[in-house]
Amino acid sequence: MDSKPAAEGLRARHKTDSVGEDSPKPVAEGRGGKVHAQVAAAQVQDVISLLLALRFLNALCVRTFFQPDEYFQALEPAWRIAFGRDSGAWLTWEWQHQLRSSLHPAVFGLAYKAVDSTMAFLQLFPPFRAFILVALPGVLQSVFAALGDFFTWKLAMDIYGTESNAPWAALWMTVLNPWQWYCSTRTFSNSLETTLTIAALCYWPWELVGDAKAGKEVALQQRGRVTSLRISLVLAAIAVLLRPTNLLIWLAILTVSLTRLTLAGESPLKSATLLVLLREIVVCGTAALAVSLASDRLYFGFWTFPPYKWLYFNISQSLAVFYGHMPWHYYLSQGIPLLTTTFLPFSLVGIYRATSSSNTLSGLQSNILGTLSFTLITMVAVLSVISHKEVRFIYPLLPIIHILAAPYITSFFTTPSPTTPNQQPTSSPPPGPVTLRHKPTLAYILSLNLFIAGYLTLFHQPAPLSVLAFLRTDFERLHPDSLAISAATTATETPHDANSSETELFALFLTPCHSTPWRSHLVYPALRARALTCEPPLHTAPGSAARQEYLDEADRFYQKDGGEDGNANGNGNANANATYGVRFLRDEMWPVVGMAEDGGDGEKKRGGEVPRYIVGFEGIEGVLEEFFEGPGGGKGMGVRPRRVWSAWNGAFNEDWRRRGRLVVWDTGFFEGSFREVAKEGSRADEL
Repeated sequence: MDSKPAAEGLRARHKTDSVGEDSPKPVAEGRGGKVHAQVAAAQVQDVISLLLALRFLNALCVRTFFQPDEYFQALEPAWRIAFGRDSGAWLTWEWQHQLRSSLHPAVFGLAYKAVDSTMAFLQLFPPFRAFILVALPGVLQSVFAALGDFFTWKLAMDIYGTESNAPWAALWMTVLNPWQWYCSTRTFSNSLETTLTIAALCYWPWELVGDAKAGKEVALQQRGRVTSLRISLVLAAIAVLLRPTNLLIWLAILTVSLTRLTLAGESPLKSATLLVLLREIVVCGTAALAVSLASDRLYFGFWTFPPYKWLYFNISQSLAVFYGHMPWHYYLSQGIPLLTTTFLPFSLVGIYRATSSSNTLSGLQSNILGTLSFTLITMVAVLSVISHKEVRFIYPLLPIIHILAAPYITSFFTTPSPTTPNQQPTSSPPPGPVTLRHKPTLAYILSLNLFIAGYLTLFHQPAPLSVLAFLRTDFERLHPDSLAISAATTATETPHDANSSETELFALFLTPCHSTPWRSHLVYPALRARALTCEPPLHTAPGSAARQEYLDEADRFYQKDGGEDGNANGNGNANANATYGVRFLRDEMWPVVGMAEDGGDGEKKRGGEVPRYIVGFEGIEGVLEEFFEGPGGGKGMGVRPRRVWSAWNGAFNEDWRRRGRLVVWDTGFFEGSFREVAKEGSRADEL
């Protein structure tokens, strides 16, 4: 099938950079009538409206916890931007050492400030303000997610043509992808990076990889093309500043454009075009860098360059390994399959066909697909060399995968054009009425995708969010006069160093480090809480014995009393015998500071604050019982933990420390405790 009409349509669309009366109307010969400009404009508006509504619903449906970076690398610094140093935000070590750009949290910080100022002006009820602030980041991120979906469809439309069914397949793939439903509305920097990347690719002047002999005009000389290039470069520069590994995508595209590697035809990059390209890269890159430096200067209070700090700590200090070591094939065996799920077979075919020399396409369309495929392979290959790997790191490649796979999923599930019954599937399936085939397979794929998306967003680890809602609402009940949000009351310390405040320690989290969000869900600065920390060994040299033996606070809590790591058996038996935790509570959390008057072994005087509530997974119940009731422990502290709240946390968890229900125990140490207002036997049962 001839792909030239679609490619010509792409070049024509970019001449105007708008949808209107002068917009191109690409026509494939023998494929039907023209697409009127007003119809195209209405189509774009309908798609954007649908995606905004869909992702808004998506954001409301995400009720589960995935990874700490969603909160601690975005919302905690954003909370500090909006509400100041005394707001109780927890800044992790990356922010204390300037490893992260402030651009990403600044987006949410400004939104926090604007919305809270508006609600304060309207004198809205504090609990309602807290509810809105908790939901706000997801709602804002839903807009970015919808834009990512839109630009995926738009780029597919530019590549395959307005009269192909492939762009609509790309759109439905991104809408029905479980990973997208699970992650696109989360406030990861990777999620915003994905949107910035696909938007930049959409504005990129793809005629640079075309054939000079086929084009009638010199590249970057058409009206509006330099403006489009500038938009693309600015978006790409911001993505690189957010996540330095994003640079691999643009280095791969530039490499293909300059060397013509894997491309057919004659290069359109003449000396004049190269000068324009180099000039715009320098100008746009410098402008984005200046904005980033100014933002970081305002946030950190001094001049710094986070990408350099990021490279220094992760490469020179080898700290990435501290957070996990994965095999070289992780992205091939787990990463891409998790990103694509049921679309994996079509994705593999799309990548292979775009890369293979057997590709029957010709011209600009073939070169664009080949460039995208080369970019995908290059980034996966380079990131596979790095020890620490996460699926999120290759998330920006997902729109590319959808675009490459779109024509093949269309060809598989729809009937071929009646005019070409024996033709092999190409990258531009024919338009016209769609007749579905392989309907049972399609129904199975859609059902499985909906099941995966529904389970992950509603039922897999929901307790870390719901427990904070319980704590926040109970704090509102107990302290109705301490619900200031924009100004701190007494909690001037960091969340993990709560000893300087005179108010009660409301909650102690004896969970693996960063198991729940923090101030973005606790909201009130007066709600003081403490959690186990997991700072990396910055004071040790790479490969040293001190680094090998280093245990953070959470590791020390879960370490067996015999010195063995509680995770060593890997089967969760450490939970049953409760041989961990007691020593940490006895020696570090509440150490002995003296003896009581009677001198009894059970009446030792212990230091440290006693919280109103203790939060942990139900596996630590035996630990609490042994420490507070057993000899030589904290029996003299007068604490008798009693369950007042618990929630299911999913059907499975790969981390034995997080298995079981998440529980809140009332220590009974403070007046007005929950046990006094709860009905006996309803939600409270004593240890």
